[in-house]
Amino acid sequence: MKNSYLLLLLFFCSFSVIAQDYFPKNDGVKTESHIITAFTNAKIYVTPTQVIENGTLLIQDGKVLQAGSNVSIPKSATVVDLAGKSIYPSFIDPFSDFGIQAPKRNAGSWRSAPQYDAERKGYYWNDHIRPDVNPIADFTFDNKKATDLLKAGFGTVNTHMHDGIVRGNGLLVALNTKADNSIRVLDNRSAQYLSYKKSNTSKQAYPTSLMGSMALLRQMYHDADWYAKGNAKRTDLALEALLKNKNLVQIFHSGNKHNSIKTDAIGDEFGIQYVLVGDGTEYENINAMKATNASFIIPLDFPKAYDVSNPYAASVVELEAMKHWNQAPSNPKMLADKGIQFSFTMHDSKSGSEFMSNIQKAISYGLDKTKALEALTTVPAKILQQEDKVGTLQNGRQANFIITSGDIFDKKTVIYENWVQGNQHVFKDKSQKDLRGKYTFNVAGTQYDVDIAGTPEKLKATVMKDSTTLGSKISFSDDWLQLHFTTPDTTKTEFVRLTAPVQNVTYFSGRALLANGSETTFNATQKEAKKADGGKKSGKDSEKETPKMLPISYPNGAYGMASLPQQEDVLFKNATVWTNEKEGILKNTDVLVKDGKIARIGQNLNARGAKVIDATGKHLTAGIIDEHSHIAAFAINEAGHNSTAEVNMADVVNPEDVDIYRNLAGGVTTIQLLHGSANPIGGRSAILSLRWGRSADEMLFKGAPGFIKFALGENVKQSNWGDTETTRFPQTRMGVEQVFTDYFQRAKEYEAQKKSGNYRYDIEMETILEIINKERFVSCHSYVQSEINMLMKVAEKYGFNINTFTHILEGYKVADKMEKHGVGGSTFSDWWAYKYEVNDAIPYNAAIMHSQGVVVAINSDDGEMSRRLNQEAAKTVKYGGVSEEEAWKFVTLNPAKLLHIDDKVGSIKTGKQADLVLWTNHPMSIYAKAQTTMIEGTVYFDLERDAQLRKNIQNQRSELMNMMLLEKNKGMKTLAPKKKEKVHHHCDTVEF
Repeated sequence: MKNSYLLLLLFFCSFSVIAQDYFPKNDGVKTESHIITAFTNAKIYVTPTQVIENGTLLIQDGKVLQAGSNVSIPKSATVVDLAGKSIYPSFIDPFSDFGIQAPKRNAGSWRSAPQYDAERKGYYWNDHIRPDVNPIADFTFDNKKATDLLKAGFGTVNTHMHDGIVRGNGLLVALNTKADNSIRVLDNRSAQYLSYKKSNTSKQAYPTSLMGSMALLRQMYHDADWYAKGNAKRTDLALEALLKNKNLVQIFHSGNKHNSIKTDAIGDEFGIQYVLVGDGTEYENINAMKATNASFIIPLDFPKAYDVSNPYAASVVELEAMKHWNQAPSNPKMLADKGIQFSFTMHDSKSGSEFMSNIQKAISYGLDKTKALEALTTVPAKILQQEDKVGTLQNGRQANFIITSGDIFDKKTVIYENWVQGNQHVFKDKSQKDLRGKYTFNVAGTQYDVDIAGTPEKLKATVMKDSTTLGSKISFSDDWLQLHFTTPDTTKTEFVRLTAPVQNVTYFSGRALLANGSETTFNATQKEAKKADGGKKSGKDSEKETPKMLPISYPNGAYGMASLPQQEDVLFKNATVWTNEKEGILKNTDVLVKDGKIARIGQNLNARGAKVIDATGKHLTAGIIDEHSHIAAFAINEAGHNSTAEVNMADVVNPEDVDIYRNLAGGVTTIQLLHGSANPIGGRSAILSLRWGRSADEMLFKGAPGFIKFALGENVKQSNWGDTETTRFPQTRMGVEQVFTDYFQRAKEYEAQKKSGNYRYDIEMETILEIINKERFVSCHSYVQSEINMLMKVAEKYGFNINTFTHILEGYKVADKMEKHGVGGSTFSDWWAYKYEVNDAIPYNAAIMHSQGVVVAINSDDGEMSRRLNQEAAKTVKYGGVSEEEAWKFVTLNPAKLLHIDDKVGSIKTGKQADLVLWTNHPMSIYAKAQTTMIEGTVYFDLERDAQLRKNIQNQRSELMNMMLLEKNKGMKTLAPKKKEKVHHHCDTVEF
């Protein structure tokens, strides 16, 4: 048996060599200068919507002369017959790094002391702003990568240096392997690129956070405007380049759907419409994407299914990740359905085959093929403002096109050639005949039925004799067929060997070598050609079902709702009502909520059309307010400077943080999202209403005043940051005092310049000036009495008051001075001894401050504690004898007063916002549960709904796991289950 196969292999190899010598391979059409080439009889996609069924394409000198169905072909033209084949414009990638190597970070150097100043002399004060980068100097045409892209159908890429926050301009490059850069580079200033990631070329610390990057961009635009008006005393090469690039297309790699919304808002602030590079999650917030009016560049990096065969391992995979696997392929369709202009990019794709496979997957999820082709051709050309050069096969455009065996989005379609600037790149022999079909082979008077299937490049043969299938192997190359099969005698392993040149697939003849060694002839007659549909069954059997997609929820993960809850009129009947007003605690009382406000309080109330909730035996309170929280944020600290008043926590609100839902389940309706304690002057706060399922902007508390975070103590002087953190001022507590004095003095001087009209707009100084002018309030992280005293004196020197000392575990030592200054205290109930400066903390702190007339609140500073602030308030009843009613105000009315929103929330009073919680028991009891939590009359948590959501989670997980198991059973690649660790932010959380 082995000897027979060896002989057969030798026979095939020797004959193949003879065949190739006798019939030399066609090297393809070669164009010379001014030669016209005519491609005839092809289906030509001049544009995605202009298709010529049997047309001619004329090209000359790398450009399209004409494309049409009645084209006059010059006699001197080289004619290429493309009967049965298709021509498409070559694809364009608008977001590439082709030919440009980004600098790599030197890992060792980043362990040294941080760098605070810029290294580049004559440029902007921040090294990560690099609009002056022109990658043409670093561009090297990569033939191997170009060939890979050409095979995937691409003819043009817009490449740039993937490094920095402002990255400089891009290059529009034709993937022409047969020319030099003077011809390939179509535009050496095709766009300006931006991102939120710092440059690897600099160790400059600032910014260390997403909000810092956003603040830096805003300040940069203000500085550029000031510079453009001729105010600078020296030349700034970075700002010069930024202004030079001002009218280029601005392409911003935002990173995710949340950042896309915020990035667009920054653009709107400065009159810039960015093109946004997304991440494939746009479908989860499609209306917000539409509202940006931006064009999007979308990667096609669809996630693989998880291997959930082990139920214990599978349990760690979050529902959100499982749903994204199921829903991500629908993203392009949803963008198209919403009328959002988008282009595809190979960015994040591992290969051209994966990229095309994902487009096909998107089409199976409902993406229209015309829209898919537009996303590869006309849309990127339009985004780059290069429609006159690339993207179509209209007259005068670059002769960039691909020749295919058929529909470009069909899995079986072959890309034969990719022409770029009129230069041919051959990948498959387009003259290869299609042998597929059913034949009768007559060999020395014996007939065999032969079914040839597979692809034109890789055929498979089934040879039958009298209903017996014979072992066979087929090869077809350079129009030569080689077929061998076993004889019907199963007692022997003998072969019949056939060889023939094929000029006509319907009938051909050749030489046969029989099992006995004799030589004869054979002929083959085609009985049935391959069907146009690839041999698939017709009718319903041939229709592929659109993959089942789970519905999107808000948010699109665990505890997300199928539709957003709406405001209702509600009547609570017979509750014990904790008013927090002079009326105190009212028994058997009704509360009517109408149009999001508390409309009436009394007994035996009626309201037509209102939803009635029987609250008998239950307690109704105002929603809990957490004065100091770090949940619902993508970042907490901007640690790059000792003052970061320019950053804004509103920029980094994470509306999908499950801690929002958990807080609602604990009766919390409002939080102050505070910057951390990395520096004496931190960032601006965001006061949030926990509207679960809504956008970040919709969570911002309406009409809330401005706040900012200050900090004192160990954190800001970096005594607990490590041995390398010894270069940033301040390093001592007395240095902390000097920081405040310096910045307040600078702000006063800035104000004088501002009044003169000759000033550079400075976001940081504007914010500090708001503090001095009592337009923004200070919440200050504090512990020891000496520093508390110090900051009150500094504030008084500059004519304003500190609003709140938060933590303030030594507040009991200076409560009388606090009352005199007019500052509130937001503290912990019983935290102590977790670091040196809290050694003197006592559980009576809140009660003592309260006894001295200080407005006292209990805060969490922790995503876990915030779920049980009702119980934390109860501790002040035990430690200090505070009454239950006053203790409850520590987590409701008092934090509302500290945040200056007590006119809206914090108590149950007619006309106030209906931020209410119905408790199943005494609200400070360990047995109490929040049955209903509402904000402005909209229920965002409900115990019955929660039970249903939990069932939905289990059902969806089960359904998705079954889908994933089917994927694995089909032989598809899967990912090992991986737990996503949730980051619990605290004051000292720093992102580098």
